[in-house]
Amino acid sequence: MDAKKEYQLWLDNCEGELLEELKALQGNDAEIQRRFGSHASFGTAGIRSIMGAGTAYLNDLTVRRTARGLAQYLLASGGSKTCAIGYDCRNNSRRFAEVCAAALAAEGIKVWLYDRLCPTPMLSFAVRYLKTGVGMVISASHNTKEYNGLKCYGPDGGQMTEIPAAAVSKAIGEQDMFAPEKESYESLLSKGMIEYIPQSVWDAYYDRIWQEAIDPDAVKKAGLKVVYSPLCGAGGEPVSEILTRLGADFTVTASQAKPSGEFETCPNPNPEHDGAFAESYALAEQVEPDIVMATDPDSDRIAVAIPTKDGFRKFSGNEMGCLLLDYILSALEKAGKLPADPVAVKSVVSTPLADRVASAYGVSVRTVLTGFKYIGGVILELEEAGCPERFVLGFEESCGYLKGDYARDKDAVIAAMLIAEMAATYKLQGKTLGDVMDALYAKYGYYVAGIENINFTSDEQKAKCMALLEQFRAEPPKEMGGFKVSAVADFKAGVITDAVTGETAPTGLPTENMVMLTLGEKGRIILRPSGTEPKIKFYYTAVANSLEEANAMIGTMNDAMKAQL
Repeated sequence: MDAKKEYQLWLDNCEGELLEELKALQGNDAEIQRRFGSHASFGTAGIRSIMGAGTAYLNDLTVRRTARGLAQYLLASGGSKTCAIGYDCRNNSRRFAEVCAAALAAEGIKVWLYDRLCPTPMLSFAVRYLKTGVGMVISASHNTKEYNGLKCYGPDGGQMTEIPAAAVSKAIGEQDMFAPEKESYESLLSKGMIEYIPQSVWDAYYDRIWQEAIDPDAVKKAGLKVVYSPLCGAGGEPVSEILTRLGADFTVTASQAKPSGEFETCPNPNPEHDGAFAESYALAEQVEPDIVMATDPDSDRIAVAIPTKDGFRKFSGNEMGCLLLDYILSALEKAGKLPADPVAVKSVVSTPLADRVASAYGVSVRTVLTGFKYIGGVILELEEAGCPERFVLGFEESCGYLKGDYARDKDAVIAAMLIAEMAATYKLQGKTLGDVMDALYAKYGYYVAGIENINFTSDEQKAKCMALLEQFRAEPPKEMGGFKVSAVADFKAGVITDAVTGETAPTGLPTENMVMLTLGEKGRIILRPSGTEPKIKFYYTAVANSLEEANAMIGTMNDAMKAQL
């Protein structure tokens, strides 16, 4: 699209703060191209972009246009003409939520809106509980403060998959960017077309989560001490509620307790990164807890660390997934409550160690593409077959976990409950989470994961990274870092090729622009462009006889991959 022409169109049609921001761009061709050279794309993860004026950014106009497109999709779909909307702590999240609510309600859609910020999984729960036709969350998850996003959910409470997302995207493209607001938020609220979600829905969410507890009394018995940080986000209220119900002795990191879109003490509010724990580690030095937890701004991800004599040991998402899986299965088995034909679900980039753990309990593992909507799809499949109880746990390596069928998105609130219960149970046995993780490694093998994010800082770099992906697809390397490539999985073509015999087999998964190199018994390398950010990710798995050896292998793999760029 013609960026300068689009920019002039906005200058001619905007007013107020938006117009002032546009005027400040005059003469800055590079910035005009960045903001107006494309539209913020709507995919299966919705839209995520920087906030500001421009077709590629999130602002009142692009947000309203998206909501109108969703409204037209819903009106044509034949489903319930209702929508639930939630939002997190980010700058403009409440404002964007009200813009969306007004746009939907003006088209005759009854809107249920949270009266305060809520976790993303609580919105998923509300869609199911209130039986709405669609749902929306205003959040950019764990991105930095410049970003915000809109995620859309189907009536099952799961993020929209490819077909409905494509229909919504088409409907968005048919909306006039500059069509004025049909009716004000305040007017629609007074008419009852917009209604706040009552406290009873919050309570129902807590009660449903509580049903998934296995031995909640262990927390009080063990006197479990917890340091918790919501990282200035939506987890503060619900996670504190659950820890209180458990009887945990918990302290919230004061500098990150209040919601703030500025993230002053955690500029990168992603609990996967150790830097997000700095304030909590300082507090932990004073209160000496058993565990330290942090949830991301929309409280769908959680990460955990424990104090050690040398500082702190932070668990990866893969490690915590395996710890939870082993704890849940062992506890259910011991209690005689393990369902018949139990199923665990993990993403394709998550650790193969989970398969080993599950196999020991006779549990089958379903591997799905990255994106919790695919895990939600397995739950829906089991639900439609009349046996949702078979689902025991779903997890992704990026610190997302879910137990139960009450929601269709990862949930840091239930994860906080289960992690506290698990830590307390092991504390009563005289063990830490570190002791248990080490035992799993010793029993099943040292499966260590690593990840390298290659952020696209230029079109040239993006082209080079995407060319590497195509090169590996067309002419796979014979070895990487000294490790022989035994098989190549091309998920775009849906084919796995044996590097020795040339024999092929289907991946058994939907298509995605991703390539996986299997390195025999030594591990694997996966190349996958991000679905929400301008970057490509290299996922590594190394299998060795010790953590030290596995970590060294990860380093070797990463060096070999970066040498290709």
